[in-house]
Amino acid sequence: MFSNYLIGLREGLEASLVVCILIAYLVKTGRRDALRPIWTGIGIAVAIALGFGSVLEFGSQELTFQAQEALGGSLSVLAVGLVTWMVFWMRRTARHLKSELHGKLDQALAMGTGALVVTAFLAVGREGLETALFVWASVHAASDGTPRPLVGVALGLATAVLLGWLFYRGALKINLAKFFTWTGAMLVVVAAGVLAYGFHDLQEADWLPGLTSLAFDISGTIPPDSWYGTLLKGVLNFQPDPTVLQVTVWLLYLVPTLTLFFAPVGFRSGKGKVTVADEQGSRPSQASQAEQGRASQA
Repeated sequence: MFSNYLIGLREGLEASLVVCILIAYLVKTGRRDALRPIWTGIGIAVAIALGFGSVLEFGSQELTFQAQEALGGSLSVLAVGLVTWMVFWMRRTARHLKSELHGKLDQALAMGTGALVVTAFLAVGREGLETALFVWASVHAASDGTPRPLVGVALGLATAVLLGWLFYRGALKINLAKFFTWTGAMLVVVAAGVLAYGFHDLQEADWLPGLTSLAFDISGTIPPDSWYGTLLKGVLNFQPDPTVLQVTVWLLYLVPTLTLFFAPVGFRSGKGKVTVADEQGSRPSQASQAEQGRASQA
């Protein structure tokens, strides 16, 4: 459940920040008339993401067992690839996200209502589709016959919405660089488990060999149906009897990915603390007031 909560929180907060930046910029520039097209684009993006997730869930139920395993394994590998790209992208571009969105929004304002809808849709839609795919893959991997994985995702998304609202109101400050670094690292660990489980699905679909070649079997020590076995599976997608291929894939993904992820990327201390209230305008500094005074006298 914790791993799914983390996914909902991490992915949801990215989308929340994008929405907050767009809304705050329009409020700051006095373009409240453009808020409705923005919310329309956001609503369309959310609806498509939910529809995509529903198609993955209900569409796969009509397939044979082998086809379900092949689909689940393939989409798990794809989801891990997209999420890995996303956490690296956010780690490198978090500082420039605000200015990038402002530039796109300025262009959309000049083009009209339709462009505003498209801008908001594209800004949020990518996050929504990535979230739907990775949530589906993670829930599929951690499924234990209970609604706990989905409850975890829902709680994570709700927390993200609350944090986004607090950012917008200026009630919360957080070092986003550190936040995205550490949650991104935890997400890489979760992704490693999803990837290993995806390869297990491909083995069960007879797409890959080695289904009976176990790396170890500690089911007697950590029973899958015990509370701690369930906890490990829910947090780390732990399996007490993985195949050799699963362990190999897990190590080959996790070790180099975390090594590269924690490599320096040029973040400066103190630059990551952000409150979206800053987007809504702030008092000019004394230097700025002096410059304005000299300009008016001239």
